[in-house]
Amino acid sequence: MFFEYPGLLWLEVLPVLLAGHYLYLELCGRRPHMRVSAVTPWKAGGKSILQYIRHLPFIFREAALALIIFCIARPRSSSEMERIDTEGIDIILAMDVSTSMLARDFKPDRISAAKDIAIEFISQRPTDRMGIVVFAGESYTQCPLTTDRATLVNLMKEVQTDIIEDGTAIGNGLATAVSRMKDSDAKSRVIILLTDGVNNTGEINPDMAAEIAKTYGIRVYTIGVGANGKAPYPVMTPWGMDTQMLDVEIDEALLKRISAETGGQYFRATDNTKLSEIYSEINRMEKTRTTVDSFPVYKDLYGPYAVAALILLLLELLLSVLLRKLP
Repeated sequence: MFFEYPGLLWLEVLPVLLAGHYLYLELCGRRPHMRVSAVTPWKAGGKSILQYIRHLPFIFREAALALIIFCIARPRSSSEMERIDTEGIDIILAMDVSTSMLARDFKPDRISAAKDIAIEFISQRPTDRMGIVVFAGESYTQCPLTTDRATLVNLMKEVQTDIIEDGTAIGNGLATAVSRMKDSDAKSRVIILLTDGVNNTGEINPDMAAEIAKTYGIRVYTIGVGANGKAPYPVMTPWGMDTQMLDVEIDEALLKRISAETGGQYFRATDNTKLSEIYSEINRMEKTRTTVDSFPVYKDLYGPYAVAALILLLLELLLSVLLRKLP
């Protein structure tokens, strides 16, 4: 608590002076008197309670005056409040959905691991707009930029292979993500491109797509997924589905060029843990800008004291009236 006008508290001397004056009159002042032949009847009766009650109106008035002066000094309290403005980042997750993403060097396979870890990444960035682009032999937008986390997660869960022509059109996937991002007015725009192969189809050259992303000021983080050496791939045989160990081929040189050209970074994920660590690192690097403004909030505290003063004045008035009517 503090007082807006602390100098007015000096007026609290007034009730003290009035109390001193009242006591002086009671003890030393002239009182009404009369002559009697004997005081024995009065001594026997003792002091009446009215002799004490008659002082109450003055006490109530003094207390009310002290409270009124307290209120005029304006007691207040203050607390610090914060206004937080967040400036989100627009992020497109561009994911390879070619059949090679069914390889089982990740648990249970590459595409399932990539989806689960991407969903975890989405949940960690509640203030950002995010979208999903998928690509194989061609590309399309699975989810445009949105802040609707529930829709985004549900559409990520629906991502699967064999829904578009097979192949690895990295250039098309990146170009589609850039197209979705180019009209964004966000201060920071990011594409996270995940693939496990080599660009082998598509109308747009990946390096050209990287140039376009750079023109729009879009950073591209590239992630190559796949174990070193060989990985188990599901293969259809005349006797049903089988697993074969095949070479892992990732065009790391291309992915490094794309990330370097756009100001991003290239990562290599060889298992679920490493992929999760990569997303965590990107999450740390791409911090949402937060502006915090602090300002005091004041609260006046004189209300209860003013009510108490009013009650005391009413009691003083009521008691004074009653005392006048007593014999």
